[in-house]
Amino acid sequence: MPEEDAEVLARARAGDPAALEVLVARHLSDVYDVAARVLGDRDLARDAAQDAFVNALGALDRFRGDASFRTWLLRIAVNAARSLARREARRREVSLLAVDGLPDGGPDPAAQTSLRAEAGRVEAVLARLPEKQRLAVTLRVYQGLSFRDVGEAIGCSEGAARVNYHHGIKRLRELLR
Repeated sequence: MPEEDAEVLARARAGDPAALEVLVARHLSDVYDVAARVLGDRDLARDAAQDAFVNALGALDRFRGDASFRTWLLRIAVNAARSLARREARRREVSLLAVDGLPDGGPDPAAQTSLRAEAGRVEAVLARLPEKQRLAVTLRVYQGLSFRDVGEAIGCSEGAARVNYHHGIKRLRELLR
C-alpha cells in the first residue's frame, strides 16, 4: 500500500472525518464502476456503492492489509452489488439498461452516435457473460487490477482469475462477431 494510502487509512481509523472523505473521494469512481458492471444498472449501482462505503468505513478496524485497501474495498463493492441484486430479484423489478459514461457533444455527432452504439453493444454482450468472467474482465480491463487483485476481489485464486478473464475475453470476441 502506498505510504500516502497508509497515512490516510491510519487517520480514518483514528476517526478523522477528513480522512474518511479522502478515502471516499479517491475510490468512489472505481467502486461505482464495479457495482454498475455487476448490476448492469447505473441507478442501482449508486445504492450499491453507498452500501459498500458504509460497510467498508464501518469495518476499517478489520482491514488487515493482506491486500491493498483498493482491492479490499472493491471486494466489498462486489459483495454489496451482489446483495443488492438478490434483493432486487426478490422484488421482481425490471430495470432498463442505459449506456452512460461517454461524453456528450463533441465535434462529430455521427462519431459520438457510433461510439455510443458500440459501447452499448459491448455492455450488452458483457452482461451476458457468467458473473465471474464478467467481473474478471471488468476489474482487469476497466479498473486495471492485477490478476492477483482480481482474484482477491472476486474471491478466487490468481490462476482462477486468469482463467475467468481469458474465457471472458474469448467469449466476448465470439459474441461480438
